[in-house]
Amino acid sequence: MTTKPLPELPVSVVLPALREALGDGNSAVLVAPPGAGKTTLVPLALLDAPWLGAGKIILLEPRRLAARAAARRMAELLGEEPGATVGYAMRMENRISAKTRIVVVTEGVLARMILDDPELPGVSAVIFDEFHERSLDGDFGLALALDVQGALRPDLRLTVMSATLDGARVAKLMSGAPVVESEGRAFPVDIRYDERPAGIAIEDAMAKAIRAALADESGSVLAFLPGQREIERTAERLAGKVGTDTDIVPLYGMLDGKAQDAAIKPATSGRRKVVLATSIAETSITIDSVRVVIDSGLSRLPRYEPASGLTRLETVRVSKASADQRAGRAGRTQPGVAIRLWRAEQTAALPAFTPPEILEADLSGLLLDCAAFGVADPSALAFLDPPPVPALNEARGLLRALDAIDHTGRLTEAGAAMRKLALPVRLAHMVAEASRSGHAFEAAMLAVLLTERGLGGDGADLERRLMRFRGERSPRAIVAKQLAERLARQAGGAKGSEAAAAGLLLVHAWPDRVAKARGERGRFVLANGSGAMLDAADPLAGEPFLVVADLQGKAQNARITAAAAIGEDDVRVALADRIEARRETSFDRDKRAVRVRETVRLGAITLAERMLPPPTGADADRAVLDAVRQHGLSLLTWSKEAQTLRQRLGWLHRGLGAPWPDMAGYAPL
Repeated sequence: MTTKPLPELPVSVVLPALREALGDGNSAVLVAPPGAGKTTLVPLALLDAPWLGAGKIILLEPRRLAARAAARRMAELLGEEPGATVGYAMRMENRISAKTRIVVVTEGVLARMILDDPELPGVSAVIFDEFHERSLDGDFGLALALDVQGALRPDLRLTVMSATLDGARVAKLMSGAPVVESEGRAFPVDIRYDERPAGIAIEDAMAKAIRAALADESGSVLAFLPGQREIERTAERLAGKVGTDTDIVPLYGMLDGKAQDAAIKPATSGRRKVVLATSIAETSITIDSVRVVIDSGLSRLPRYEPASGLTRLETVRVSKASADQRAGRAGRTQPGVAIRLWRAEQTAALPAFTPPEILEADLSGLLLDCAAFGVADPSALAFLDPPPVPALNEARGLLRALDAIDHTGRLTEAGAAMRKLALPVRLAHMVAEASRSGHAFEAAMLAVLLTERGLGGDGADLERRLMRFRGERSPRAIVAKQLAERLARQAGGAKGSEAAAAGLLLVHAWPDRVAKARGERGRFVLANGSGAMLDAADPLAGEPFLVVADLQGKAQNARITAAAAIGEDDVRVALADRIEARRETSFDRDKRAVRVRETVRLGAITLAERMLPPPTGADADRAVLDAVRQHGLSLLTWSKEAQTLRQRLGWLHRGLGAPWPDMAGYAPL
């Protein structure tokens, strides 16, 4: 390691206090605003701490983009390349070596490290960066780390760092850890408001604001939009309408690493850059040439609905903390301007913070990992916000249905096989099931396709996307296929002799989302009772049965964004244990006959129905009794004398009360 002096940044002033806190105890909380330098300087400042010894420092970042950027910046400060003293490890990238002392990882990596070996051998410190984002992986990682520290590794140093966070609340969770606060260094930012008129699409308003900013202000522009679709539409509206010295670049999670890295590089000399970004650019990164931020005020967040078992993306207003973070991007390296596309008085009505993901997410993965950790009830761990009981109950039901846990909440053999795979539980179950028939690799390819968006295109038909993915030769596709091979090996399966249809694989992940066409082209009903739709022009819209992997929108009228066709016979074979045959008996009063209808159902889907021959003898008697029990004695023909008797008995019952039975319920008076 070189001995280049570290730069003097605002956080430098409090580094001695942080080192002292971690020398005297095993935990600390660092609150420092954006631009203070905490992400890059804190890990480097701890490298020569006496308690570190030969151990490593693990730095957790909420996103891959931030992890790569932090590792590269620290390596640059040391005069090295990533993979020497500082490296990074994430799902499809790994730049570490035997010399690596600081490993930057995405948040989900830590949980798997602890679950694989709770003693965390070779690790002396874990730093949680940007903890205010409150991701589910971040919250769970801290809960596990605190449990490990308390039971196995009292020498393990834990540090939580954040820009906008209630430090005292986190410190209490960490048994009274000292709170170290740093001043920031932000240049002045002139906040202006330019309300988007009602009825104007966000991409139109954003494109107009960007053109005006390029004409009136110097420097590059960072524009915040809710999602990829809005970014692409805004780029279309700007095409050919900005100066020839201006580059339009997107920045969102589905882009490959090279495209993301290119977006955050400073504009080349003599050129300007317009970065169209999602909330991915709110924290952890600095684009040096940016001095203008334009904020749509919108963000797209996942919302899990326990009642339907669906996670949908919802476009919502940003929180006050997020709006401040976004505006602060304009003042990181020079005085800047932040333009907000709403009225000034609306800022006060924004929620203070974005809700923690643990309160909104599908908790099946969390529950499975807890079971692997030997914790049947996640509330036994130290969470800043405990997981909601309804979502836990829904997750528990799903894991029981997948045979991943038993009735006591303990991990089963099938659950252990699923947890070996770094996949959401449904996809892990799909790969594990496919390994039994020799199709683990095909299932793993499909799982990677679904978790690494953009591979194979973005159409709804997963069969077609899987075919395109097989033929792709881009660096990202090659790495993704290598990941699929590793997953298949972990599942204990080899390549099958022939490819399996996507629908046959998906049915083991989403048996509750088998969908049946219901009349109008593109309209479907799911086995879980939800409604869903496809554009009538989509080739899948004419299929009689689908397995749906992804939907967006409301549960009763959601738009299918990823699915595959499946035959009814395949559904019946794969889900035989979920299919029920029922007999319904009715009495045809006009024809004085008992009717028996048999229905075959998969949840809310009717697979078949037929009328059975009229019963005879004792079966007929039972059928009549069943019909009477279901519909009452009104099915029978009553004589005038019987009706008179019933009326008299009813009158007597009302007059005398309990001694006489009430006959009114047996037939209408």
